[in-house]
Parts: sequence; C-alpha cells; structure tokens
Amino acid sequence: MIKEEVKNRSTFSVMCYLKKNELKNAECAVYIRITVKGQLVGFSLQESILPSLWSQPKERCKGKDRKSVELNDKIDSVKLKLKQIHKELELEGKPVTAQIIKDIYFGNSPFVKTKTILDIHKEHNERCKKLVGIDYSQSTMYKFDTSLKYLTEFMKSALKIDDADINEIKEDFIRKYELYLKVNKGLSNNTTIKQLKIFKKMIRIGLANDWIQKDPFYNLKFRQDEVHIGFLTKSELEMLINKTIDNERLSQVKDVYVFCCFTGLAFVDVKSLEPEHITTDNEDVIWIRKPRMKTNNMSSIPLLDIPKRILEKYSTNINCMRKKQLLPVPSNAKMNVYLKETAVI
Repeated sequence: MIKEEVKNRSTFSVMCYLKKNELKNAECAVYIRITVKGQLVGFSLQESILPSLWSQPKERCKGKDRKSVELNDKIDSVKLKLKQIHKELELEGKPVTAQIIKDIYFGNSPFVKTKTILDIHKEHNERCKKLVGIDYSQSTMYKFDTSLKYLTEFMKSALKIDDADINEIKEDFIRKYELYLKVNKGLSNNTTIKQLKIFKKMIRIGLANDWIQKDPFYNLKFRQDEVHIGFLTKSELEMLINKTIDNERLSQVKDVYVFCCFTGLAFVDVKSLEPEHITTDNEDVIWIRKPRMKTNNMSSIPLLDIPKRILEKYSTNINCMRKKQLLPVPSNAKMNVYLKETAVI
C-alpha cells in the first residue's frame, strides 16, 4: 500500500539556474525551472548576476556581499513557496502540473473561483441593506448604492466593458476611475476620495477571500483637501430667524436649519426625529431623547422655545404626519442646494 502511494506521487523538482544569454552589463538573468513528470516550466526571478559569482551545483551566489545574500534569500523563499504549493496540491488530491504550480505561485490558481468587481459590490450592498438600522444608516446605504452606480457607469462609458474580474483591477484602473469621477461626474477631490474608499473596501473583500492576491491600492496615495467650515454669528442667526420667506419649500428648509442650530442635531437626525423622541421630565422640562444615527449614542437635548415653536408649526403638516416625522426634511443634497437659495433671498 505504501509503495503504491509513493509510486502515484508526481515526480517534482525545482531548479535555479542562469540563462546563458548575457545582458548588457555582462550579467546573466536568474531563472527558476519547475519539473513535474518530465514537463518543464520556467520563469525569471527578475534578478541578474555575473556568472563568475554563481555556483550552479549549489544553485546559489558565491558572494557574501549584500546583493548576493539578498538574492540567495529570494531563491530560498521562492523554492520553499513552490514546494509548499506542490505539497498542498498532492494533499488535496488535485491535479499537479508544472504550469499549475507556476500559475498558483503568481496568483492565478485554476482552482479558485474568480469574482467580478461588480458581483462583489452587489453582494456587499445586498448584505448591508439587511443591516440598515442595525449596523448601517440609510444615508450610508445611499453612498454604497451611489458607488455601485458610478463604478458601473465608469466601466461601460470609459472602458467599454460590462464588468471586470477582480484580478484585472490594477493601479491604472483606479487612476482612470479617479479621473472619471472628477471630470465626468464633477466630484470634488474629497468626494472622489470618499468614493475610492468604498471601492477599496470591495478590494479588501476580495483580498480576504483570496479572490485577488495583490492590493492594487498598495502604492497609491490620496491627499484630501483641507476644509474650512464656516459658522453663523449670533447676529447672522437672528437675521435668518427673522427673515420672511414666501416660498414654502425654502421656508421649511430655513426652519429645519434653525432647528439644527438650536439642538445641535445633524440633518439626518432631524429627518428621523419622531414623536416618541420628545419627552417631558418630572419638572415639566421638554427633552429630545434619541440615539444619533452615525454613532448610536443617546442624545438628551432640552427643547428651547425657538425649536419648540418650529415643532408646533409642523405638528399638523400632512406630509410629516404621513411619514411619522416631526419636520419636513429633504435629502441632504437638496438641503444644501435649498440653503444656498435661502441665503440669497
């Protein structure tokens, strides 16, 4: 039984040698040769050395200098990796050929089911949708959906493809996508970086599942622009409060903004503000008590007169009652646009 098992094992060897054709500097390229059952496959180590410094019987450099030591270490590392691949293939009962071993070494295993970048993104989004309200907010989900939309449009319009295997995603792909987001979509540098961070998350999923061996983001650096956030002065806020706006849409936006100023709540928190979040304590002080959407930390905010009057103003608003919201808050994008309109009135 033991003899039969040994006999069925594939004949395997790894050899390191110099290619005879000399380079311009009189050095010769260092190659690796894999042999399985008499079939040979070779590849370059992308290294070279003078023939006089090479020992073919030992398949190593003779020198003790730094270059020789580093090259010998690389040879040992490559040989060890190839032997590990061969051993794993035999233990798993998979076909063993010199080409298969080479392919696996370079991250192109024929046994690994590949994934496309859009498939990964779609599966990610579907999973996150189930966790909205648990691990993710609706606004975060919107960003994931927007990322998938932009990536799909980029490949169709700029690359003329419907999808791409994740192994085809290289640094050049990312740079082209960055340019597309800025030029074709008109995104600012900081917004583009946010989109690329979501895209990078899909790459990390691929790395974690061994669908891709090398991170195409590894050598890329993105620098965010410094943002200077302005604040309203007390007089500017009073001017806004007292401003009469006939346009109902802009008037509502003004009220929401003023409410945010007096409560410290973000737009997304005000949008999700419901009657159950308004409570009264034993001393008849009215409070807003609700978890923040982004951090899930509980907020306890005393309801002052001005925000209280704003809530009373919309207590009978049909749309608010239908949506079980206390205030008519538009999307974040529309809110920013409408605020700019309000500022010039």
